Amino acid sequence: QVQIEESGGGLVQPGGSLRLSCAASGLTFRIDGMAWYRQVRGNQRELVAGISWIGGVTHYGDSVKGRFTISRDSAKNTMFLQMNSLKPEDTAVYVCTVQGVESYWGKGTLVTVSS
Repeated sequence: QVQIEESGGGLVQPGGSLRLSCAASGLTFRIDGMAWYRQVRGNQRELVAGISWIGGVTHYGDSVKGRFTISRDSAKNTMFLQMNSLKPEDTAVYVCTVQGVESYWGKGTLVTVSS
């Protein structure tokens, strides 16, 4: 049974930090990469950051460059997103995706940045 488990979301004040995790289990294929997307009510899904599994090449959306850092633990099929200097506009549901021969999506974890 494939499981995509996201964690780390919550309420944080502007300027604060959060660390998201996404762990994939039960996969029967090699991972090409994993990524975080975010969705705001009424808006389309936006790429936040992605990372390739071999080589660890990273890509960031323009709005988070310099503030967020993506990383992965290949042996554990786990991806992380360190989010610093959070802004109210970062408020969204953050969704994890695993990409390979097949693709899977998590249910999302809510991040709320508000005072």
